[in-house]
Amino acid sequence: MAAKLLLKARSKFVDQVNPELLKQILDKLLEDEVLNDQEKNPIHKLMNSNDADAARSLIDVVRKKGDRASGMMIDHIKNLDGNLYDELFPQSTQGAQGPQGTQGAQAAPAPPSEFSDKLIPTTEAFWRQQQMDDDVYPVFKPAKKQRVALLITNIKFQDERRNRRGADKDERNMEKLLSALGYEVVKYTDLTAKEIDEALIKFSKHPKLTATDSVFVVIMSHGKRDFVLGVNYREDVCANEKPDEFPIDNICKHLACRALEDKPKVIIIQACRGEDKGSLPVWDGVNQAAADAFQSDSASPSSGGNLEDDALRFVNQEKDFIFLLSCTPNAKSYRYPGDGSLLIQDIVQVFITHAHEDHIEELFRKVSKQSKKFQSGEQMQIATRDRCSLMKRFYLFPGI
Repeated sequence: MAAKLLLKARSKFVDQVNPELLKQILDKLLEDEVLNDQEKNPIHKLMNSNDADAARSLIDVVRKKGDRASGMMIDHIKNLDGNLYDELFPQSTQGAQGPQGTQGAQAAPAPPSEFSDKLIPTTEAFWRQQQMDDDVYPVFKPAKKQRVALLITNIKFQDERRNRRGADKDERNMEKLLSALGYEVVKYTDLTAKEIDEALIKFSKHPKLTATDSVFVVIMSHGKRDFVLGVNYREDVCANEKPDEFPIDNICKHLACRALEDKPKVIIIQACRGEDKGSLPVWDGVNQAAADAFQSDSASPSSGGNLEDDALRFVNQEKDFIFLLSCTPNAKSYRYPGDGSLLIQDIVQVFITHAHEDHIEELFRKVSKQSKKFQSGEQMQIATRDRCSLMKRFYLFPGI
């Protein structure tokens, strides 16, 4: 665990770090939004009088934020002063030497992690065992080859102050993960709310949907409760002007199609859901989609009735859905400009490590648990499972 590694290296760091390196690390952590100005300024002032106290304060603030923040500080030490890194973390450099003591071709391994660095495949035996369980969605190999996912990422906005730095990395990471899980990714970038709606309608008519066993829809943008914001969003709209906001409810409306009946539909939204910092309401930085916003609007037909057309059927508009939202209601969601959103980082880590053995609800629970580890002062974030109407357990079975 990175936080434990920092704690173990604390004394050596305090003794050996020089003022210039300390300033560089501080600046890097501020750029990464690991630290905010309120946290940085007292440490910076300490550097004018006592470098050792400044070093102690920095390492203690960062390690208390958890493994993600600690890992980023360790990476900065490695990149800025490799000799100090080798001194502080000798266990991470063991095995970096090649034959006869020559330098190996690969870089020194990163600090130990609870997560895998590559997707773990499901065993054939586990897949066969789950296919015999009536409470598991069937996943047959031919259908698995027809998987398709929709990925929408808003990065550049008409108001450039809203541009989402790091979102391009989220897009790459999600596309890579979905492809590894067997999904053909239909990708869009920088859409208005109307274009998001149109993309979903078009996706609901994708020719592969009749043969697929499941779909993913991932939308990443700015947001507020119940809405994802389009790239032309602005606050100063006229009274007769429609704001550039996409209603989350439309996802269920558009995907309630015959081709996806009785198939799991997994929805992931990275966007803010409000402006709270997260101590009581959860704060989630720059982007978080509305999860609370979902309200069932499917109307049940009256019993009996005089329907005679055998082709006319009613289906529940929200059956077989599960949503994962990047934060709790009214809260913000965080994103590192260099590394992307916390939610996407957590999803990738959890999925590549556990998707071979856990069903989707358990994977989302582990993502929520991982997201809870983030804290920066009053700023916190917890990914939220929402609107789950899955009738069975859904396994992704990577590698089958």
